[in-house]
Amino acid sequence: MAKKTEQFTIALAGNPNSGKTTTFNNLTGTRQKVGNWPGVTVEKKLGHISHKGHDLTVVDLPGTYSLTAFSIEEIVARNFVLNEKPDLVVDVIDASNLERSLYLATQLRELDIPVLFVLNMMDVAAARGHTVDIKKLSELLDVPVVTTVGNKNQGTGDLLDAIIDAAKNRKAAPVHRRVKYSRDIEDAVARVREKLNASAPGDFPYNRRWTSIKLVEGDSEVVKTVEKLLGEKAKLLFEEVQKQRKHISGLFDDEPEILMTEQRYGFIAGIMREVVKSAPQARADMSRSIDLVLTNRYLGFPLFLFFIWAMFQLTFTLGAYPMEWIEAGVELLSEALVAILPAGLFADMIVNGVIAGVGAVIVFLPNILILFFCIAIFEDTGYMARAAFLMDKVMHLMGLHGKSFIPLLMGFGCNVPAIMATRTLENERDRILTILINPLMSCSARLPVYILLAGTFFAARAGTVIFGIYVLGIVLAVLLGRLFRSTILRGESAPFVMELPPYRLPMLKSLFLHMWDRAKMFLKKMGGIILVGSIVIWFLSSFPQNVTLSFDYEAAAQELALQHEAVIAAADDEGKITALAEEYELEMARLMHQQEAEARERSYLGRMGKTIAPVFEPLGFDWRGTVAILSGFVAKEVVVSTLAVLHSSDDDPDSANLSEALLRSGMTPLAGLAMMAFVLLYVPCLATVAMVRQETRSWQWTGFMVVYSTVLAWIVAFVIFQGGRAMGLG
Repeated sequence: MAKKTEQFTIALAGNPNSGKTTTFNNLTGTRQKVGNWPGVTVEKKLGHISHKGHDLTVVDLPGTYSLTAFSIEEIVARNFVLNEKPDLVVDVIDASNLERSLYLATQLRELDIPVLFVLNMMDVAAARGHTVDIKKLSELLDVPVVTTVGNKNQGTGDLLDAIIDAAKNRKAAPVHRRVKYSRDIEDAVARVREKLNASAPGDFPYNRRWTSIKLVEGDSEVVKTVEKLLGEKAKLLFEEVQKQRKHISGLFDDEPEILMTEQRYGFIAGIMREVVKSAPQARADMSRSIDLVLTNRYLGFPLFLFFIWAMFQLTFTLGAYPMEWIEAGVELLSEALVAILPAGLFADMIVNGVIAGVGAVIVFLPNILILFFCIAIFEDTGYMARAAFLMDKVMHLMGLHGKSFIPLLMGFGCNVPAIMATRTLENERDRILTILINPLMSCSARLPVYILLAGTFFAARAGTVIFGIYVLGIVLAVLLGRLFRSTILRGESAPFVMELPPYRLPMLKSLFLHMWDRAKMFLKKMGGIILVGSIVIWFLSSFPQNVTLSFDYEAAAQELALQHEAVIAAADDEGKITALAEEYELEMARLMHQQEAEARERSYLGRMGKTIAPVFEPLGFDWRGTVAILSGFVAKEVVVSTLAVLHSSDDDPDSANLSEALLRSGMTPLAGLAMMAFVLLYVPCLATVAMVRQETRSWQWTGFMVVYSTVLAWIVAFVIFQGGRAMGLG
């Protein structure tokens, strides 16, 4: 009989920038699932691995500095450990910042749960001249300790062995090894615990000492939970809690939570003296040396702008080659389907609806991948935190602080999770202001529109033009943020201290994993909203079928055929006959294309576009551009697929090339630039609008965001187009 496989759930905890994500990737590889925690917007990662006959489910908890209920990440991490009761909590500790990392470690030990400590980045600690006595640390805390170098994937095998051993033994941290508070605080905790024991039932789900400590600290989440569990019985308990908190505050003239935090750090300081030895003259800190240049008050910001410009230039130039390959593949697929499928509405829908619409967007996949790869490099090296630090001054211009830059930065990927991330901002005015200006951060969904228009009208300067569009969004966000802060959202922003993690050499595997996680969202849209949108646009542009046209194209085609036959019959030279045949085919194609274009103008979509076109005419958009802009409310990528469907025609030999079709349509570079600005600024996609409503819990703020962004887009596009024409630019 086969031996039954043991299954364990492992929770991975740790500070931000401790190498937790790298450790998670080393353990699980590509066997990961990404989602959101139930009821909250913080990212949830699950990974699975089999090792020596054991199946492990690894849960990557949000990075936190503590388990105090100050942020959604801390609450999520703590609730999972308390409520889901994993078999083992693995705390990834930055060995080069041991004192800071041990604060979370001591809080985990207070929960009296099975814990394993992983001292990561041992190479960085050694480079700084620090030696950690691993055996002594393990003895002092009575917790197993493993060392790793995550970015080199060193120690992963030992870590897996230690995880299985600790999970099987499920050894809780012993009482005498945890933090011992001062006599007055311990007395207060003991008195609260007595009342808790008297009020709580025998199946009370949480460690009673830990619960008592949290009540004395005034932890709001624990207070709510205890109140819910005990009901009326909690009254006497909370009276005792208030009595003890008042007693401690009176003795020390300070809040109990501050005193307890200080005493935890005192406990940690004692451990540090025992286990860490530093060389008399440690080597110069490489990160600080690099920061002397990259965060320099004069050089830092220009270098940041250069890196962002280089990223977009690389995205466009390097992505141009695979774009051509995919474009050629889409064209071959279209030709093959035209040859295979019988002529009719179904074939037209597949070729000019699905293939033209989805194909026009999927060609930009290489650019999306390159963009996300560059962003992953910024994140994994530690430069992204420096970018936030540099932008802190810019954020202050709009009455915000560096912490608001994180959701804004996420907006360059997708505005939906970026708006979700504003939950971490404590100040309500900061949250609303950050949400209102977030859509001005150009999400990756807009990038295909920029690449199409910039590549069509600006060619070699496309990367610089796209960079300029992103800068335009940032500049307008600063100006509008300042305006909103001084008018409708008056008030001071909350103070925030930003941590700069050490620079690290990124792992190629980690970069590709981060890139792929984000690119999957783009691919999902291909088979979802863009596919449906392309079919809807095709239907509206193809019906009604029997419309009365201004010219009898069929009669003109018959006459052209008769003329061609007569000319061919009179020709006596074979070369001349070939040239006449080519000329005839070109003339016939033009005639059919004119017929198709007029039919589209008289379709349902054409009528809609013609009705609304006067509003957008001052911006340089024709009716097709107007319809594309309207369709972009669903998703910004649909702008490209709509243009592709509206400009496509079986009878036009060059219709597969959307750039050439745009040039033939009479669109000017100035109009292209105005359209790029409009796409950047006008009402974001439907999903973003829904998220704004959810996060602000207000239709007023949602409506205000929709109206102001669309009006701003029209004004900016008008200034670009009409101002450019006034200066004789087009």
